[in-house]
Amino acid sequence: MEWEIVIGLEIHAQLATKSKIFSGASTAYGAEPNTQACAIDLGMPGVLPVLNKEVVRMAVKFGLAVGSRVSNRSVFARKNYFYPDLPKGYQISQFELPIVAGGRLEIQVEGEDARMIAITRAHLEEDAGKSLHEDFQGSTGIDLNRAGTPLLEIVSEPDMRSAKEAVAYMKKIHSLVQYLEICDGNMQEGSFRCDANVSIRPKGQEKLGTRSEIKNLNSFRFVERAINFEVERQIDVIEGGAKVVQETRLYDADKDETRSMRSKEEAFDYRYFPDPDLLPIELDEAYIEVVRGTLPELPDEKKARFMAELGLAEYEAGVLTASRELADYFEVAAKIAGDDAKRTANWVMGDLLGALNKAGKGIPDSPVSAERLGGMLQRINDNTISGKIAKQVFECMWHGEGDADSVIEEKGLKQMTDSAAIEKIIDEIIANSPAQLAQYRSGKDKLFGFFVGQVMKATQGKANPAQVNALLKQKLA
Repeated sequence: MEWEIVIGLEIHAQLATKSKIFSGASTAYGAEPNTQACAIDLGMPGVLPVLNKEVVRMAVKFGLAVGSRVSNRSVFARKNYFYPDLPKGYQISQFELPIVAGGRLEIQVEGEDARMIAITRAHLEEDAGKSLHEDFQGSTGIDLNRAGTPLLEIVSEPDMRSAKEAVAYMKKIHSLVQYLEICDGNMQEGSFRCDANVSIRPKGQEKLGTRSEIKNLNSFRFVERAINFEVERQIDVIEGGAKVVQETRLYDADKDETRSMRSKEEAFDYRYFPDPDLLPIELDEAYIEVVRGTLPELPDEKKARFMAELGLAEYEAGVLTASRELADYFEVAAKIAGDDAKRTANWVMGDLLGALNKAGKGIPDSPVSAERLGGMLQRINDNTISGKIAKQVFECMWHGEGDADSVIEEKGLKQMTDSAAIEKIIDEIIANSPAQLAQYRSGKDKLFGFFVGQVMKATQGKANPAQVNALLKQKLA
């Protein structure tokens, strides 16, 4: 039987506020356990939550960016369940009236047509604490620092049909929340993670199959691997004559498998009801328009501009706009470099990103600033140095030896552009290579490379390659 995969994602983006959603406690990462949870986060008797207005602004910003309907009235509810890291016995979330409804996002998997993924809703909620198992033999430690941290939960429709599509969608959301500056996207610190709802159904069937929810996936690689494993597991279960059970599962990265955690609860199991301590959020159109005015140029808009104005190919523009930091770096470098944006794109995507990946660094930590890379490319464009010499200049800048001009000056790397001097060297090489000259003139065109190499060797790579090629062709003809 042919099976169709059906996937929906619930993405949890930690909002980039300095304090928690309902208290003034810090959201800074890395503090000692249980030092950043105040009486409000713990739900102590007599305390009242107060909504952080920044989380509202950030949620509205997201909704506008994905074409959602921003609700003029939204309500916080209590989601009741017991878990050791949930000190109040309930989580404050939004249920029937979320702050953002609807929306959509275009994704593209390499080699496939672009597809539109619908967004069901995005709602505000508080995070729970964290259960720690590794350091407590036979016991569990509870760190409540994350309790009350503001989250925006972004729920998609079950529109994805492969693990690769799910990863493409998650990457697109990841890029977007960073462009909007509402989430730092740090997956290692838990700032951006997702739950994947996975089911299968016979191809052509409209009715959805029974789904499993895979919790807390915090890397793109794990999302793809967990979904692929779960799909195979469900196929084996059904083709083996059994039924898939609706449940919550965990992904074990070491064993590359999902395993059962608990039976999946339905909404009524949580006994949602409006939180009596929090007023509804009332937003007028004037406020929403003020927030709309703060939207930056979004990734798809920036990509289209790079293609139209700078002449970049779709792939190049896609890579360079994948993150706001990379796009900003490229734009600064390209502006300084001058006319050839494609050359800048090649250097950023090739030499720069290659060096950063090798060193395990990100764009903000690059030893070569956008200004310095642009300055070096300017020297290629004005023929001060060749592309080959530029590799040496880049290496020196990477190791902190100054900007391009000072490196070129100190190391004597200025390109030779004196035609008479280059011609003299060519004459000497031709005179000293009679056998190669005779072979070239008898039709062995590949020997042209031999002569180019000899000239570059004689000039220590400093001769202008275009001049060398033109003069050689003239002399060898």
